[in-house]
Amino acid sequence: MIRFSCKNCGHKINVEDKHAGRRGKCPKCGKIVLVPDKSIIVTFQCGNCGRNINVSKMYAGKRGKCPKCGNIIIIPEIEDAKPVTSQIGSGTLLMSPAGSVLDPSLFKIPPKEGRAATLPAGYNGLPGSEQALLRRQDEDEAESAGQRKLPWIIDIFLYPISVPGLTVLGVIIAIPLLIDILAKLLGPFGFFVSIPGFFVKIVVGLYVYWYFCECIRNSAEGGLRAPETIGSMASLGEMFWQFLRLVACYASFFGPVTFYVAYNDFSYAKTSSAVFWSLQTYGIFFFPMGILAVVMFDSVKGLNPVLLIQSIISAFLQYCGLVILFYGLAALFIVGIVGLVFTGIVGGWTLSAFLTLVFVSMGFVWLLFVAGHLLGRFYWKYQGKLNWEV
Repeated sequence: MIRFSCKNCGHKINVEDKHAGRRGKCPKCGKIVLVPDKSIIVTFQCGNCGRNINVSKMYAGKRGKCPKCGNIIIIPEIEDAKPVTSQIGSGTLLMSPAGSVLDPSLFKIPPKEGRAATLPAGYNGLPGSEQALLRRQDEDEAESAGQRKLPWIIDIFLYPISVPGLTVLGVIIAIPLLIDILAKLLGPFGFFVSIPGFFVKIVVGLYVYWYFCECIRNSAEGGLRAPETIGSMASLGEMFWQFLRLVACYASFFGPVTFYVAYNDFSYAKTSSAVFWSLQTYGIFFFPMGILAVVMFDSVKGLNPVLLIQSIISAFLQYCGLVILFYGLAALFIVGIVGLVFTGIVGGWTLSAFLTLVFVSMGFVWLLFVAGHLLGRFYWKYQGKLNWEV
């Protein structure tokens, strides 16, 4: 049995082990949740009154009070209760509640058993280090439920700041740069590095866009920081097909305007016509929703025009805000490049040119992950309106 909490409302849920990795609807808030690979909730009974209690595994080994009888208890490392789950039909997952919930605030009690329940005002009975640990645990639980600790306009730019996120960022920036540097240092023998390095760069590029999609999916489940992907990394073939789906999405929305411009030999008169701007507006407006749909459905079926139009209408004002933020990130990246060029940093294989390349590459990938976070958070917040059966 897998026991976990809904990241949207905190409701405790039980499902059978065979449903690991599947999506289902929370029985309380109705939002889509992803079933983890293993339980993240400890279920046990109070030894005094027999009350069934569920609490996050982060509290295993700590003391608390039973919410029914007030008896001091120690949270075990294992589970011994047996909640129920059931399957309806072929695809609908019915998740049963996991029983009573032990409020984390009940853990702020004296570490000594038998201590009087009545304490002086403001006293929580824990040493400073344990108080800080509990505060951090509370913050982690809030973050896992999709609640920001900073203003959202600041916090979204901090999305890549996690150990996995910074690791991914460093690897995908460092590998291509090291290939270029090594090829340059080898002079006429540099092709021994640049030729295989070309294929390595392709793999890195595929990984970048695959991780971008993972950022969308993770944020759609309430994640606030770049996800850990070790152990769940897709194969090269899966990355390739994911990239092709994104290419198909781009072609669907910006293909018409690209064809129109090319067909008219890039004529200024044609590129300033009403037809050009109509096609351009169409691409700009629908593209973010198209990416989100393709990633969440994991299929080009997400490009269904009826689905996209209905989804945009259902959350029109919110989606307009998403479009502004999405292209605002692109504008921020362009302004940064222009600023670097304007200050005369770019040029040749100098130290300043090398640093520029690093900054530009890092800025592009950073904002790409932030864009994925924006798309995923839009789904997380408005999935009830979108009503997608993903």
